[in-house]
Amino acid sequence: MHTLLPVVFALCAAFSNAVATVLQRKAALTVPRSEGFRAGLMLDLLRRPVWLAGILAVIAAGVCQALALATGPLTIVQPLFVLELPLTLVVASLLMHRHLPRTGWLAVAVVVGGLVVALASAAPTGNRTHVALDRWIPALAVCVGAVAVLALAGLKRPEGRARAACLGGATAISYALTAALMKASMHILDDQGIEAFFSAWQTYGFAATGVCALFLLENAMQAGPLVASQPALTLGDAAVSLALGITLYEEEVRSGWWLLPQLCGVALIAAGVLALSRIPLTRSVVAPDDSESEKATEAP
Repeated sequence: MHTLLPVVFALCAAFSNAVATVLQRKAALTVPRSEGFRAGLMLDLLRRPVWLAGILAVIAAGVCQALALATGPLTIVQPLFVLELPLTLVVASLLMHRHLPRTGWLAVAVVVGGLVVALASAAPTGNRTHVALDRWIPALAVCVGAVAVLALAGLKRPEGRARAACLGGATAISYALTAALMKASMHILDDQGIEAFFSAWQTYGFAATGVCALFLLENAMQAGPLVASQPALTLGDAAVSLALGITLYEEEVRSGWWLLPQLCGVALIAAGVLALSRIPLTRSVVAPDDSESEKATEAP
């Protein structure tokens, strides 16, 4: 039960995020497009029930992620978000009446299989509820420094694969740090109550890093092809979350010969995500700016 509850919450969060992505994309297709910022965009979207449903899905995803992190190890919860991309494509194929090719379904199966192998062989344990400040300081310094270096490196590169990969990596670190801070703030809420939650620096920390992650994500999607940014984002989030879970929360994973099946699982996930990032449906749903070019590609 200790493991089942956070797994269920994490899967619900990944599914809710997938539904939110598809619903918001579907709503965006029904409003007037513009090359720049348009003040009336939000008003147009607010009139779309589909968009409002997407916002509700975003809220549900945040609640489920918080509950998952409050009840289980970071090293279990965050890797499960690898499933968000496959779930997004499955939901899109149903709600947007888009065809997911046979290779896409195969790639989804590869990602799921790789995740099962990696988590089963790693068997993460531990769920520390308090992290001392002297542990947070080096972790924050390393993560913030790495995000800054990757973001600056990406901005110095022209639009293309290198820029997208750098910004995707920066986004991944930001998401992992957000989850680590959210986990701490949720334990504060559970142990000390709502007043302590709103007075804790971790609460404002995860809010700030979450906003930063969303900003970097949007730029990563526009910087270059998904085949460059998505693997860095998907695998980076899981890898950094694993490192933070071990160093901050003293969670443990199997070592020794167990590393072999873990690496095999990671390789399967990477191969599946790479394959998914190449199909037209992924680029049209996850990266809206590519939708027009993808329609041209799909046209007979």
